[in-house]
Amino acid sequence: MNYALSPDKRSDLAQQCVKCGLCLPHCPTYAITQNEAESPRGRIALMSDMAQNPDLYGSAELPSLDNCLACRRCESACPAHVSYDELLIGTRCAVTPALPWQAKTALWLMAHKPWLNRLLALYRFSFKALPQKLKILPLPGNCAVMDNRPMPATASRSAVFSGCVADVYEHGTRLALLKLLQAAGESADIPEAQSCCGQAALHAGDGIAAQRLAVHNQNAFAGYERLLVMASGCFSALQQSAGIPVIDAAVYLQQRADALRFKSAQGLHIALHTPCSASFHGQHAAMLALLRKIPDLHITELADQGCCGAAGLHQIVQPERARLLAGPPIETAHASGAALLLSQNIGCRLHLGNGLRIPVLHPIEFMAQFLHDPPTPTDPH
Repeated sequence: MNYALSPDKRSDLAQQCVKCGLCLPHCPTYAITQNEAESPRGRIALMSDMAQNPDLYGSAELPSLDNCLACRRCESACPAHVSYDELLIGTRCAVTPALPWQAKTALWLMAHKPWLNRLLALYRFSFKALPQKLKILPLPGNCAVMDNRPMPATASRSAVFSGCVADVYEHGTRLALLKLLQAAGESADIPEAQSCCGQAALHAGDGIAAQRLAVHNQNAFAGYERLLVMASGCFSALQQSAGIPVIDAAVYLQQRADALRFKSAQGLHIALHTPCSASFHGQHAAMLALLRKIPDLHITELADQGCCGAAGLHQIVQPERARLLAGPPIETAHASGAALLLSQNIGCRLHLGNGLRIPVLHPIEFMAQFLHDPPTPTDPH
């Protein structure tokens, strides 16, 4: 799979833009800077010039393009249906951005999961002693090193994606998904030999690394009929590369929701955050429908205030800007009075968790806590 697009293809995609400007109010970076160069329209003009005059662009730094969060909010507002994500990835893979060392290090670790897991274990061990500025990731309650129960072995036609950072941080969440699937009469496997989805590599312009990860995952998922994904940020990359149909775990559960029974939440108030990546394939609607099945649960859907700033490697490479973008959703969550925040994407949870005074969980892990235990069979004698 060649992610880099030819100059002609990139030029054609850029020409779809009619320069109406309706995307500008939806672009988080434009909202911060009010700079046309940091708007979708400005970036499309730049990418068009990069396609038409390739000799002018080598590995030069292009801050306005590099600062794009790839949140795709502009796509949802575009009346001309510009394929912005395809153009952005195709351009970055054709003209590789000049990456800072933080991004290069993070990409290497994400592509080498054993090393990443060792580093995360060390990070947790030394967390209290670290200076505040080095505490990039919080320690959520669903951290795998806090829950070392083995994954149940099953024989299923469904595989569950574990990811890179999520391999550690969503261990408990994967167990919760298996529990919900079992209650719905389904089962799933969690193949060990799987890797990062490649989304971060694609957005960094490293199509070769993304291709290598894709081949690795295709081998890991061979023989399965479908791949269930809990991290909305991984979804689009896996759709292109997994080699089998990719289904959001919430959508899959919601299709079998009639079999799920939940206990009362007794008036518990939660806030529901919608990641940018959960707005394209029905993930948010499915998750909301599932949460509404829990009796006596008070749900506040956070108003759309733009990208939270996590955006893959953005929270590592541009921490100050990322914190600025996280401010509005964090303030809104606190103002809602909710006891905890739910969000489907691991990047958003880790990023928002650094500024929240309330716990943050994946909705699937939250729902599993209220699942009715099956009745114990009685002895007919």
